[in-house]
Amino acid sequence: MNWGQFFLDLLKFLIGLIAGGVIGFFVARHYMKKYMKKNPPINEQMIKAMMTQMGRTPSQKQVNQMMKSMAKYMD
Repeated sequence: MNWGQFFLDLLKFLIGLIAGGVIGFFVARHYMKKYMKKNPPINEQMIKAMMTQMGRTPSQKQVNQMMKSMAKYMD
């Protein structure tokens, strides 16, 4: 058994594994950002319901401000 070749193959395997993990992380991150922008977790109806539960009657201006601040946070 050639130990030099064994360690070289092991090193290649580990480098490939690490590179695959890093590439997979960035691909998944890009996909999730795109998905969250397309399908935001909170919409206007949810904001209205939340403000109503807190005892406030939200105006459309307030709802728009909340949506704008959440969109800014998501970017």
